[in-house]
Amino acid sequence: MNLMDEMMTHTHTLKGRNVLSWLDFTQTDVSQLLAQTQDLKENPHNNMMSGKTLGMIFEKSSTRTRVSFEVGMVQMGGHALYLNSRDIQIGRGETIADTAKVLSGYVDAIMYRTTSHEKLAELAEHATIPVINGLCDIYHPCQALADVFTILELKGRLSGVKVVYIGDGNNVAHSLMILSAMMGMEVVVSSPKGYEPDDEIVEKANQAAKENRGSVKLEHDPMIAVQGADVIYTDVWTSMGQEEETEVRLKDLADYQVNDELLKAAKEDVHFLHCLPAHREEEVTASVIDGPHSAVFQQAENRLHVQKAILQSVAGHRCS
Repeated sequence: MNLMDEMMTHTHTLKGRNVLSWLDFTQTDVSQLLAQTQDLKENPHNNMMSGKTLGMIFEKSSTRTRVSFEVGMVQMGGHALYLNSRDIQIGRGETIADTAKVLSGYVDAIMYRTTSHEKLAELAEHATIPVINGLCDIYHPCQALADVFTILELKGRLSGVKVVYIGDGNNVAHSLMILSAMMGMEVVVSSPKGYEPDDEIVEKANQAAKENRGSVKLEHDPMIAVQGADVIYTDVWTSMGQEEETEVRLKDLADYQVNDELLKAAKEDVHFLHCLPAHREEEVTASVIDGPHSAVFQQAENRLHVQKAILQSVAGHRCS
């Protein structure tokens, strides 16, 4: 898949769509978003969100999600409203359905960063405006779009690229697996037993791979998994809300550290990605994340550009 090919004009619209996971989208939809991302990265300022407001509900704190969405709205002429769940009535017993209906009368889109996909789905069910998943326990779609866009920049294509995710098969792994398969990539997830991605998500990713000439594989041995890898990806071993499991996770995942030895088993021009924040000398060594193969800060910046593309597509003004 060549980047310039994907920047050809697409005629269908994503206006009004929710972005809860990429399972609700097609390869053509994603290609359109990637093309818009490239355009927005090259031309960051416009008026596509002029007069529009994004409500951002945070049940989990964030650096990249909050800053990228807020700055993105400003760069497109709109406004972002930060709504900490402790500061609004949803944190004091107001129902999600009532919150969705009230906010639908005030703002033009909602970004929800939550602990539960069920709560996200309920918000989307009752809202009459687009709802964007800023993270939940099952999916992290905005992160995955930034990951795939970064790989496209680094490799100049997606089809046939081998991306290997090492570590806990969490929400980041789920969305990366689904989107990579959808875009015709070869994705391998290497996790210890008990930390594999959800079986149902793996099945859905496999279906996406069959429909789009991609592939999905689980491989417990990380040294085998990274053979021929174009991209190696990892995430923290202990996510927010799992702090009480830290000691157990450090022990269980110790053999899944991304280090120089692992990189040497991949392709010579392999790139390293991480959704950040990173815990150096745990899931990745400093020599890797701060070394020449790392593209983590390019990847982090791309959160801004992909989220602008999503916002513009689902809630922005139409181009004249």
